[in-house]
Amino acid sequence: MQLSAEVESQLVAFTEILSTDGVERGLIGPREVDRLWDRHILNCAVAATAVSRETTVVDVGSGAGLPGIVWAIVRPDLEVICVEPLLRRVNFLTETITRLDLTNRVQVRRGRAEDLAGEIQAPVVTARAVAPLERLVGWTMPLVAPGGELLALKGAAAEAEVAAAEKTIARMGGDRVEVSEWGHGMVDPPTRVVRIHKSTTWR
Repeated sequence: MQLSAEVESQLVAFTEILSTDGVERGLIGPREVDRLWDRHILNCAVAATAVSRETTVVDVGSGAGLPGIVWAIVRPDLEVICVEPLLRRVNFLTETITRLDLTNRVQVRRGRAEDLAGEIQAPVVTARAVAPLERLVGWTMPLVAPGGELLALKGAAAEAEVAAAEKTIARMGGDRVEVSEWGHGMVDPPTRVVRIHKSTTWR
């Protein structure tokens, strides 16, 4: 994927926020600062290609805005809802969205995914570094609209997590699962995405 100068500039601005305010407020570990661009920003950015066009994305356990804010920067056609239960993180997200001039396309909802079931449903739900897939599916699939999909950003053990979560995926309406890699040549290792499609007949 190619990043325009404008997008790259905004990603750099977000990286600077994470490396300063994010560290001071305990959202980013000090040891992660030198790895923010490759391990976190680009790792999320390359996976934005996996999202269909002009849709709404719910980022569960958004934390510091990874991947939600990154996807909103890289994909101006997306609307993003960052779901986060902790107030200090909600405050950070809200302030960061304002600083990056993203308030027209990004909103923050305070709460746990389990508590927002029935209030929020979206075509795409995502999560990164939140929980093992078996637990994550139980929390997030109620937020996925019928016919929509969960895009879970995972690591090398993605296939093992899928196997362990097989029964839960079926119980929560998942009818197709695939693991894909994004960012070859841009990030090493590539970002791995577990895509779980929710049955159109599931209510």
